Amino acid sequence: MTWVIDASVALKWVIPEALSDKADRLRAGDDELLAPDLLLVEVANALWKKTVGREISSAEADRAFDLVSESGIDLRPTAPLLTRAMDIARRLNHPVYDCVYLALAAREHASFVTADRRLLRRIPTRALQVAVVDLRTF
Repeated sequence: MTWVIDASVALKWVIPEALSDKADRLRAGDDELLAPDLLLVEVANALWKKTVGREISSAEADRAFDLVSESGIDLRPTAPLLTRAMDIARRLNHPVYDCVYLALAAREHASFVTADRRLLRRIPTRALQVAVVDLRTF
């Protein structure tokens, strides 16, 4: 099976928190994991926020980023996904950066898994023709 993952899932691999066990199970499986290259920007930003909030040190953030970037996720270019992502964003009334993941899942006929509850509440899966999985149920 092919999964598109977002930063909310990838972060759980390197920052112990709720649902990290489920994210680890997804990573440990034999399934193919895809993400737009935007994922690295989002992970870096989230790790930066955790350093600002003194949840982790700069060294821990750097190690965590390296682990995600070297995790074997098949990163795909974001630019070719943006037109479709903007269309999805308009339909969902949701930011384009999240919709890039949905656009990739649609293009690759993959399932999308996320721990982002705000995004999950916005997605009418039938309208997008993308299988969406809440990490809590994985």
